[in-house]
Amino acid sequence: MMEKSRGKILWVDDEIDHLKPHILFLEEKGYTIATCANGRDGISLSKEIVFDLVLLDQFMPGLDGMETLREIKENNPALPIIMITKSEEEWLMDEAISEKIAHFLIKPVNPNQIFMACKQVLEKIKIRSEKTTSGYLQEFQKIELDIEDSVSFNDWWKIYSRLVKWQLDFDEQKEPSLNQILNEQIQTSNRQFTHFVQDHYENWVSGTDSPNLSTDIFSKFVQPILEKNEKVCLLVMDAMRLDQFMALYPLLAENYSIRIEPSSSILPSATPFSRNAIFSGLFPEEFCRKYPDQLDAMVEDKGSLNQLEHIFLKDQLARTGLVDKSLHYHKIWMVEEGQKFQSRVGEYLNMDLLAIVINFVDQLAHRRSESDVLKEMVPDESGYRHAVRVWYENSWIRSVLAELGSAGYKVVITSDHGSIMVNRSSMVAADKHSSSGVRHKHGRNINANDKSAIDIRNLDTYKLPSLGHQHNYLLAKDDYFFLYPNEQHKYKNMLKGSFQHGGISMEEMMVPIFIMDPK
Repeated sequence: MMEKSRGKILWVDDEIDHLKPHILFLEEKGYTIATCANGRDGISLSKEIVFDLVLLDQFMPGLDGMETLREIKENNPALPIIMITKSEEEWLMDEAISEKIAHFLIKPVNPNQIFMACKQVLEKIKIRSEKTTSGYLQEFQKIELDIEDSVSFNDWWKIYSRLVKWQLDFDEQKEPSLNQILNEQIQTSNRQFTHFVQDHYENWVSGTDSPNLSTDIFSKFVQPILEKNEKVCLLVMDAMRLDQFMALYPLLAENYSIRIEPSSSILPSATPFSRNAIFSGLFPEEFCRKYPDQLDAMVEDKGSLNQLEHIFLKDQLARTGLVDKSLHYHKIWMVEEGQKFQSRVGEYLNMDLLAIVINFVDQLAHRRSESDVLKEMVPDESGYRHAVRVWYENSWIRSVLAELGSAGYKVVITSDHGSIMVNRSSMVAADKHSSSGVRHKHGRNINANDKSAIDIRNLDTYKLPSLGHQHNYLLAKDDYFFLYPNEQHKYKNMLKGSFQHGGISMEEMMVPIFIMDPK
């Protein structure tokens, strides 16, 4: 039985007769080789036969290599081309790179060099897939053991970071069976992580063995930069998860050197609590006590509950002895607002502190739950990562960060919390005055199954405000979401498979802090 070819290669070179040893070597390695001695014949043959790769010389009679390349690409834009030429001219390299060649080799080349280049172009996806598969299966048991042995937040951060690494690797491989194993391991991790948080969170808020919390973002990472009389931008990407941050890392690293610090959202892992904690440097009970207007807004539970962030941040500057530092705060919901900010960013470059809040990621999650089209475009967590990356690649904030870097700003990027895809519903017994959260609820003596929720009644130990008589909080565990009995079927179908926040999970609570120095 004839062995399957490793790939069909077209080699175009006016000295093709001198390359027979190289051709025989590639054929022995399993490739099928077709040859042409000039560009015009190469173009014609590439239209008649489907090739996997083209090897192309630059200096040939008639059409040269670059002209041949452009015509071949016009017929088949996806066909990879390796240029093999005697020329070391930089202009030719620039031209070839601009035409997106797969490799540039300078003669003389030995057969092994050409073989390695062909192998990399034609088989890199297969090789990476095999290595990724074997690598994860080898590490699976190590992660399971580390889950059992984890005793600190840093232990959990390392576990979740490794799981996120595999998520990003699997995004390229499209292996459904492996994704299922990884998702099950993340679910197992979340169950154990929930127990860990229940055992340690009260100590964290009292300052014992606590990780970096939402309340520490300014004092630990922004304040030291200001005290050195350096300019800094605090950028809060609402509801962005660790995996989404890591998907953006290569793009952010184009203009900045990045140091990553771990942190945890406070509870509930929801914007009225955790983002207000970032800007105030206070826990919810503390900022509600200090700012009666904030307490009134949270009791009413209507409209935006983050209207005082600018005041919170100004007061935090004053409390830390930085009252003389100039500040510009900007919250951006819509693309038009962002583009307007981009056009005027030059007006703010004299500010000591720029604070920017961007709501795109959170809005995408909310709009997705309401739109069948978006559910098709963002079907799962991998799709969510891809959507966030595509948004950032084309967004106004990418240009703003480049300009801030050029102006010498250091940038601290973080989020108030992440989100988790919810799949299981849990009924809540509550009156009509209870809050509307999907992963967290508060109200008068509200109840849910212990399997699906943590019931917080001693509010002081979590530093949560009492928002009414006999008030308690419910925080969802694992991938549960809360429903009220009325219209439960309607909301169950609407919310299942959506991205929500407010509860306890690695995805919601484990938030990176990117400290970025301009290159």
